[in-house]
Amino acid sequence: MKTFLVLVLAVLGFFRASAQVSVELLLDQEQFLPSESIPVGVKITNRSGQPVHLGAEPTWLTFSVESSDGFVVVKKSEVPVLGEFDLESSQLGIKRVDLQPYFSMTKSGRYKLVATVRIKDWSITVSSAPTFFDVINGAAIWTQDFGVPVAGGPPEMRKFTLQQANYLRSQLRLYVMVTDASETHVFRAAALGPMVSFGRPEAQVDRTSQLHVLWQAGGQNFSYFIINPDGLVASRETYDYFNTRPRLSVTQDGNVTVVGGVRRLKPAEAPAVPAPVAPVAPASGMQTPESATQISAQPAADLPAPQPSVPATNP
Repeated sequence: MKTFLVLVLAVLGFFRASAQVSVELLLDQEQFLPSESIPVGVKITNRSGQPVHLGAEPTWLTFSVESSDGFVVVKKSEVPVLGEFDLESSQLGIKRVDLQPYFSMTKSGRYKLVATVRIKDWSITVSSAPTFFDVINGAAIWTQDFGVPVAGGPPEMRKFTLQQANYLRSQLRLYVMVTDASETHVFRAAALGPMVSFGRPEAQVDRTSQLHVLWQAGGQNFSYFIINPDGLVASRETYDYFNTRPRLSVTQDGNVTVVGGVRRLKPAEAPAVPAPVAPVAPASGMQTPESATQISAQPAADLPAPQPSVPATNP
């Protein structure tokens, strides 16, 4: 009877602890191209009343990916998640990973993702609710071979490909993919942004093997990206159709620029606004209409008490 009671208490303790530590999956988008990065955030919330130590073992956080279409998803290797941290009670932490290099998800279809956190000190595991996403195929609309210099030998040949795909069946989205010349190895695939259905992107490769892409993203606005040979975004700008339409132009020395339209200023480029000058009170002590509208400072005792904020830990 005592053994049974101890067992019941242990089971109750397991469910109580697992209920007080929750795991939630965070996905920024619901559709991806084959070989596109799949960034995932795992949000862990601790409401147990005591600290939780995580990240000491390589299997403290694991992922399970299944296909809803019945085919097997090959797991290439474990997702690297090492990195110790303590999560105090009433704290949450977010661990961010990219699943793409560790699971073979090259077939289009729907996938189910589950994350499991193992708390070694409590001998329990906590799993997230399933999250679903889709892998979709895009249509190639432009491609260009280019060379990457190699010291002491011929250049390595690669290929830029622009693809468009219907995101959530209602919005066209532009993607860029960098592969080897035979398209058997994908270096990187990434979404660039939305595009209108009636426009066709302009693309040029400059003398440094960087890809310049200009496309209409909205009614009057154009997006301009520069992609390096590894598929990473080196620069991004927004142009507005004002008097003339923006377009790409190649100079005689092989540089690519945008002519026409008006480039939007970035927040860091906006001119500083001078601070308003405080009004000077009249010598007579009488209030003017301007000074009467000024908000007077309250004593600290009269101010509402600050609300406690929940600290966040980002492992």
